[in-house]
Amino acid sequence: MAPFDEPLDCDLLVIGSGAAGLSAAVTGAWHGLKVVVVEKDATLGGATAWSGGWMWVPGNPLARRAGIHEDPQQPRTYLRNELGDRYDAERIDAFLDSCGPMVAFFERHTRLQFVDGNGIPDIHGDVPGAATQGHQVIAAPYDGGELGPLLQRLRPTMRETSFLGMPIMAGADLAAFLSLTRSLRSTWHVTKRFGRHLLDLARHGRALQLVNGVALVARLVRSADEMGVRLLTSAAATQLLYADGRVSGAQIKTEHGEQRIHAKAVILAAGGFPNDIERRKALFPRHPGEDEHLALPPASCNGDGIRLGEAVGAQLVTDLAAPVAWAPVSRVPHRDGSVGHFPHIIDRAKPGVIGVLANGRRFVNEADGYYDYVAAMHQAIPDGQPVASWLICDHPTQRRYGLGYARPFPVPLGPVLRSGYLKRGQTLEALAQACGIDPQGLAATVADYNRHARNGEDPAFGRGSTPYNRKMGDPLHRGANPCVAAIERGPFYAVKVEPGSFGTFAGLRTNGHTQVLDAGGEAIPGLYAAGTDMASIMGGHYPSGGINLGPAMTFGYIAARHIAGITDFE
Repeated sequence: MAPFDEPLDCDLLVIGSGAAGLSAAVTGAWHGLKVVVVEKDATLGGATAWSGGWMWVPGNPLARRAGIHEDPQQPRTYLRNELGDRYDAERIDAFLDSCGPMVAFFERHTRLQFVDGNGIPDIHGDVPGAATQGHQVIAAPYDGGELGPLLQRLRPTMRETSFLGMPIMAGADLAAFLSLTRSLRSTWHVTKRFGRHLLDLARHGRALQLVNGVALVARLVRSADEMGVRLLTSAAATQLLYADGRVSGAQIKTEHGEQRIHAKAVILAAGGFPNDIERRKALFPRHPGEDEHLALPPASCNGDGIRLGEAVGAQLVTDLAAPVAWAPVSRVPHRDGSVGHFPHIIDRAKPGVIGVLANGRRFVNEADGYYDYVAAMHQAIPDGQPVASWLICDHPTQRRYGLGYARPFPVPLGPVLRSGYLKRGQTLEALAQACGIDPQGLAATVADYNRHARNGEDPAFGRGSTPYNRKMGDPLHRGANPCVAAIERGPFYAVKVEPGSFGTFAGLRTNGHTQVLDAGGEAIPGLYAAGTDMASIMGGHYPSGGINLGPAMTFGYIAARHIAGITDFE
């Protein structure tokens, strides 16, 4: 970042450049505010750029255009039943009343366009109010070449969830990759995508076909730049300017020194505390240390925003069902000696994949949500024992769907076998010994599972019993259940899975306008929080995919409109 050549004082100072911060910046700029965004990393995008990019937004205009007209009370019914006594009516009403208009605003006034996920159900289909359609949207794919010089300031896609640097869009794009050998249309789609990617690598040194979370960030960054938002990278906020009970800006530190930025309002959107080791030890179960929780967000998401708020009287909300958005994660050893993290979102639901503990026994419906899988691991494993499980499958299943970072055919397995990421055994007993699993327990579990799986049944845990289960399974599977198939044909494979997270739920207490509250429940003038710096409106529960980014985008939008004095939707 070049030395400051002009005053940076502004109407709105945003700390953090993920979905929440950029949503606020673009909304504020469109409503006439002078906006500055400060990001302590050298690249823009935060955890959002590494995410799947899905947003939970009931009542969105894409669903309505598709003929889905949901009673506005249905998502409230679902959340009341999911959240119980953690249902915060003020903030949930603010979210549900504003999320549809938020999508409409960005569609109408910015570069951010969306693709619907109308066919994605809420996770817990047996809970009253759960929807089977119309709640999900994702940013439309974006040509990174349109960013110009901004492209080099954009965080690249997460290494582990891309293929040779090429991000793969959740939905039809991913389905094509998984059905590559079973459909000529899929083969042609993949050939075109990968051929274009190789050309982009040769010309630009990085992917230009942007999808998922990085597409969301790219579209927001382009919009912010066009609206005159000042985007500062390698600029860490070290202290809020606070006097006479009011926040009026922040002190920032850059390679060129420190400077004060005065602002009428500040929004904290720095990504929560997934990499704050001491805070994790204090709040997470099993007191995970530096190497005992596989956080997916970048290392820079380490609690800066929360500490800034606490220093001026903000309150951290910890009375939640869980302080963290759990995800099952495996460690990926790379050839350069680094170790990456792979989130197991899709593979657990595929027919022929089960999860077992060290005793060889299953413990959960593997096709349920990722949060549920980790919560079940914690519940099933006694205190004092390492929290881990293994995803198990046979050879045809691995070659068809992949298993974690071990990609499906035609990607060879040699590298992931040599690195130790993927374990292999010619028999189940040999596989168990390679993993440290009880051989007799595993053999008995697979025998019992297979007996029912041949008929497409899972009486032990009910795989395939909900719309969400079936959506995550394989629609091309020839069996009776898209989530169930026998594990019979060796060699057999396993990947070790540990607790990780997409981010944190514990955050600063806010009201429906996202104003940060003090110990007495009063708003701290000039201070707002959004994204994971704000306590999750879900109370530590995980009712549907996209419940992090949907509220992040919406509360960023709400905060900026409140600062701008806007009361009516455009």
